[in-house]
Amino acid sequence: MKENVLKGVVTVILAGAAAYFRQLLGPLIILAIVMVADYITGMAAAWVTGTLSSRTGVLGVVKKIGYIFAVGVAIVVDYIITFAAENVGAELGFHIFGLLVTVWLILNECISILENLAEIGVPLPGFLIAIVKKLKKSTEQAGEHHAAPTELDPDTMLPEDLSADPYAAFGVDGSLPPPFADDKKTPPENPEDFH
Repeated sequence: MKENVLKGVVTVILAGAAAYFRQLLGPLIILAIVMVADYITGMAAAWVTGTLSSRTGVLGVVKKIGYIFAVGVAIVVDYIITFAAENVGAELGFHIFGLLVTVWLILNECISILENLAEIGVPLPGFLIAIVKKLKKSTEQAGEHHAAPTELDPDTMLPEDLSADPYAAFGVDGSLPPPFADDKKTPPENPEDFH
């Protein structure tokens, strides 16, 4: 009996992880490829400029490992947000921060690759550098948009906004209404008459 329960729990956990990583699989593979390309072009640029050292190589590897940890933190943030949303009865259906961090790191690596190629002497079109930097900036703005608290406007709220604060669309904070909220009572004109 206990073995079946354990198998069921493991199956649910693995199914959830597979669903999450299905969204991230392509970007994670691309991130791994551009990390290797950046390392290779960085080492080549260091060799061309005469600054190649074992310390440079080790720092490059440490930086790439840091990228993996950054994606891991974003995945944890996605999990926490999803878990909290499910506990209030909302289902998000997407995991934005793991994807945003991964895409941001891919673009950061692409910029670094282009800089390394320029140091080596490879001619590059200016528009390529500009578009990659613009994409990186757009990714940063998207992340800031999803992470920053915003003022809620009932006219433009999406259903997922209501799951965060279901009372916000009605202009209240979820507390009890003021004492004269209904139309039958009106506040006394003189505050001293209030009992």
